[in-house]
Amino acid sequence: MKLRNQLFFSISALITLALLGLVLGILSVAMLARTQNDAMERNLEMLSAGLAMRQELGEQLMLILSDKLDRPALTASSERFRQAMTRAHASALDDADQQSLLEIERAYLGFEQRLKNPVDVRRRLLADDQFVLLLKAVRDRLTATQQRYVASVDLEQQQARQHAWMISGLLGLIGVAVLLIGFLTAHSVAQRFGRPIEALTDAADQIGRGDFQVTLPISKEVELASLTRRFGQMAEALRQYRASNVAALLAGQRRLQAVLDGIDDGLLIFDRDGLLEHGNPVAQNQLGWEELPIGTPLHQLLPQEALQAQLEQALAGQHPSRHGEDLQVGSSGEERLFSYNLTPVSDDSGEIIAAVMLLRDVTRLRAFERVRSEFVLRASHELRTPVTGMHMAFELLRERLHFSDSSREHDLLVTVGDEMQRLLRLINDLLDFSRYQNGLQRLELQLCDPGDLLDQAARRFASSAEERQVEIHVDLPEDLPPLELDRMQLERVLDNLIGNALRHSHPGGYILLQARCQGDRLFISVEDDGEGIPHGQQARIFEPFVQVGRRKGGAGLGLALCQEIVHLHGGRIGVKSQPGQGARFYFSLPI
Repeated sequence: MKLRNQLFFSISALITLALLGLVLGILSVAMLARTQNDAMERNLEMLSAGLAMRQELGEQLMLILSDKLDRPALTASSERFRQAMTRAHASALDDADQQSLLEIERAYLGFEQRLKNPVDVRRRLLADDQFVLLLKAVRDRLTATQQRYVASVDLEQQQARQHAWMISGLLGLIGVAVLLIGFLTAHSVAQRFGRPIEALTDAADQIGRGDFQVTLPISKEVELASLTRRFGQMAEALRQYRASNVAALLAGQRRLQAVLDGIDDGLLIFDRDGLLEHGNPVAQNQLGWEELPIGTPLHQLLPQEALQAQLEQALAGQHPSRHGEDLQVGSSGEERLFSYNLTPVSDDSGEIIAAVMLLRDVTRLRAFERVRSEFVLRASHELRTPVTGMHMAFELLRERLHFSDSSREHDLLVTVGDEMQRLLRLINDLLDFSRYQNGLQRLELQLCDPGDLLDQAARRFASSAEERQVEIHVDLPEDLPPLELDRMQLERVLDNLIGNALRHSHPGGYILLQARCQGDRLFISVEDDGEGIPHGQQARIFEPFVQVGRRKGGAGLGLALCQEIVHLHGGRIGVKSQPGQGARFYFSLPI
């Protein structure tokens, strides 16, 4: 028999037995109440009739003894006595009651005969005892009948109590039977179904601990036997899957280890507590370690305060800024420079589980950049003097030469003048950029109002914007704090950003200048609604000699100079753009 059928029949038997006991108890109580109610009504009716007859006898005796005889009242009392007698006959329980009532009626007939001559009864009352004997006979028979019915009421109450105790005992036995059968059924179900289920639970815990060699008992129940069989098949399938998965995992781990060991950059992995968890041989050679110091915190491996702060940011799920200084590490008796990048690693739920640090040896690159920067500085410095002289001589020459404005010679002179002016600006930009990179540029700090700085920049480009049909808006809060900065250099940054925005804006567009305070920094932004910047070019937009977009101009040093000026002020610069939706350049300055 199936499990659900057994449970159904067991529970149905318990419910049926309980319902039968309940119905039997209800019927027994109803029958007992009905029987007792009928008997009590008859007994009470009989007692009520007897009391009425005794009352009428007393009323008749008082009427006979009164000074003034009231014959109509005496007749009415006799009639009421007979009505009470009729009610008593109707309520008699058996023949004995009927016989007692007949004796009372015969005695009352003799008494009633005497009542027909009440004057004679009053005159002979003290001399004739017959009337008194008749009255006594009627009263005694009434008393005997009432006592008999009082005893009958007591008997009915005793019988009712006995029946109630019997019904209570019967219901108690039924309750005990239900409890006993329920206990036996529950015990049977627990024995037959509980043990296999407990065995399955223990097997599931064993599988959860990674042990798939489980032993399950065979059950006689169809469902439990099927479940046990399928559970065993599942355990076997999991064991096989684990074996194949572990092999694949080991192979993948070996491939990953080979990839990590084969990359040219050093790699360090730190766990959630900031302790070294893994490193590749390249990092070990770069840092001069004989063996990897697994479990060592970063501040002991590379004692640099900014580096530890960036690691904490990465472990908090943030991406630290990439504009940090190079790491200077002594390795093999020489100082080497490393650029680094920290990236958080999260699991499928988004929880940070580690941080990866990439190290790249930039010692030779920085030396080359230094040589290049020095060469550019010297070359631009040496070139500016002769080019400036050539430009001045050319301007003097052009003042002495007189050609028609429509002549070919005039156009050639204008072109040569513009190109020489452009070459001079390029040399000046190269010279300034080299000074910034070599740390030769110094800031002349003074207290400036950022709002006035933006207003002046908007006025400088007002005429150019009007020619291009572009509107310039300035959005400033009222509580901007004054800052100590190099006003001339910051004006150069704003001029470059506004000039680029104006060059890439469409007729009818706009340029928005904003300033906002956030925490301990002031953010200034220049936003346009032009063509935007492709995502692939945004990462290199601040590199020197790099130009993006379709509308190019200059030598590509403007944004690089802006970055150097902002960094020299202790700030950061960035861009947010979507192709076709304009660009927003912003930079932050410490307050």
